[in-house]
Amino acid sequence: MKTLKSIGAVFAGFLTVVILSVGTDAALESAGIFPSQEHGLFITWMLALALAYRSVYTVAGGFVTAQLSPFNPMKHVKVLASIGAAAGIAGVILGWNLSQHWYPIAIAVTGFPLTWFGGIVKIQSSLKRLKNINSEERQ
Repeated sequence: MKTLKSIGAVFAGFLTVVILSVGTDAALESAGIFPSQEHGLFITWMLALALAYRSVYTVAGGFVTAQLSPFNPMKHVKVLASIGAAAGIAGVILGWNLSQHWYPIAIAVTGFPLTWFGGIVKIQSSLKRLKNINSEERQ
């Protein structure tokens, strides 16, 4: 059962990043802010915006994975970050001609540390909550 929960925690973090990223892309395309995917994305400010929101979503994915992991949350976060790094490298190769070259490289390079940061934020918030509970019990 722990194995299924572990897989589910990593999968939930992955889905968090994918659904939020694809949903935001679609919303920006339908609003006419971004061009359709067939036309590619070559304008620097659009790529910077996409990198910014995808970075936030990547942190959220690490947070979700740490939150749902049944044990050793940072181990689960490392698994998610490794999957993300592999996907990022694939994105560099497959998406080389779809945008300016810095964008897929930035996605690949920032994926692991941002996912890690999301896990750290979750761990720190849990520790802070436990500290507050312990101090309330002593009073």
